[in-house]
Amino acid sequence: MSILLDLTPLRRSRDYRALITGLGVSVLGNQLTTVAVPFQVYAITRSSLVVGLVSLAQLFPLIFGSLLGGSLIDAMDRRKILIVVESIGALCSAALALNADAGPALWPLFVFPAITAALSGMDSSARNAMLPGLVGMEMLPASNAIFQSLFQTGAIVGPAVAGLLLAGAGVHFIYWIDAVSYLVAIAAVLTMSPQPAPNAGVMGAGVMGAGVMGAGVMGSAPARPGLRSTIDGLKFVRRSQPVLGAYVIDVNAMVFGMPRALFPALAATAFGGGTTTLGLLYAAPGAGALIGALTSGWVGRVRRQGLAVVVAVLVWGAAIAGFGVAHWLALALLLLAVAGWADVLSAVFRNTIIQFAGPDGMRGRLMGVQMAVVAGGPRLGDLEAGAVATAFGDTVSVVSGGLACVAGALVCAWALPGFTRMRSALHERPEVAEAAVSAELALITADGGGYQGV
Repeated sequence: MSILLDLTPLRRSRDYRALITGLGVSVLGNQLTTVAVPFQVYAITRSSLVVGLVSLAQLFPLIFGSLLGGSLIDAMDRRKILIVVESIGALCSAALALNADAGPALWPLFVFPAITAALSGMDSSARNAMLPGLVGMEMLPASNAIFQSLFQTGAIVGPAVAGLLLAGAGVHFIYWIDAVSYLVAIAAVLTMSPQPAPNAGVMGAGVMGAGVMGAGVMGSAPARPGLRSTIDGLKFVRRSQPVLGAYVIDVNAMVFGMPRALFPALAATAFGGGTTTLGLLYAAPGAGALIGALTSGWVGRVRRQGLAVVVAVLVWGAAIAGFGVAHWLALALLLLAVAGWADVLSAVFRNTIIQFAGPDGMRGRLMGVQMAVVAGGPRLGDLEAGAVATAFGDTVSVVSGGLACVAGALVCAWALPGFTRMRSALHERPEVAEAAVSAELALITADGGGYQGV
């Protein structure tokens, strides 16, 4: 049995290949900017707390955009949403470049990344919601692993290149590259076939409260964007322990175990380096994650996916705690790579759980919540890391965060047994999936109609 990355989804779907092409270019540009913004803020203020505040300023727009965007994705052509979102993203990157040339002022570093964050949740949610229709449900683990390999390649190449560009061409050049990457992504999306809004009644997959993952159904009324549609998605999350667990355990890992706001300070103090060292710190988790993604051919055979997420988060937290006391750069980079390896496996399993959770007509909202968690958690983590470092020092901040991540994962596993005990039945027990559908339909009827989840 091969452990290498399964490329079957690329051979199966032309639209998936186009989606991947645009995503790969855009990820590289975004990773460059991810390094440039905190570097520029720290250069202006010399404060890790301000770096954390800039990240926090992106949190609420991102959550709002992800949650509202999820209801739009379930009601509109997903291809058109991508085109609009990426066009605005290109304008924001161009504005950051012009600010770098003109000053720079601090306020644009709060405003334009916040706008981009609000749109990024819609962008990623739309891509992930398209995925089952492009490649088929059985190919979701492999497709998610390909997505992760692209993200992690960008997480390696982007920060490393950013470190070189910061020392040479400057931040304005990085922002212009990001703007161009958005334009390339738009061109790729334009080659895809239309992705019309799904009917809410389209057959999909469901995560059963009993801990078995199988098929699911919802009512025939089409989704309509707005607050009520968003609330329906949140109700589904509340009633499904596997989905709720996937969100909660990731929030725990990102808030307590993500010390990236301290990387500029650690590069200059603990490791006595400059922009090159900073680039290596940002790139190391991506290097480990890329290894994990490229050797992920086995993930589709894992049935205890909730338990796999718990184990991965425990490894992540332990590696981050070790990084906090490792003042030898090579060891620190190795521990960050181990953390990245664990994180990518957690991401593949979590995305698969959530994509199986409901029909196509619900999937945009579920992925919107997922994006609010995935992208919002690290911003809370930046604030937490910066605040603790300001009060107690960088080492205490990193170590305590890693240990808190481990403790939180254990609490999550204990409090949400439906998540930890969940088994996938998609490939090996179709009769269980059919029985789960009947049980879910009965629950929907008892609730008076409307899809609530279980």
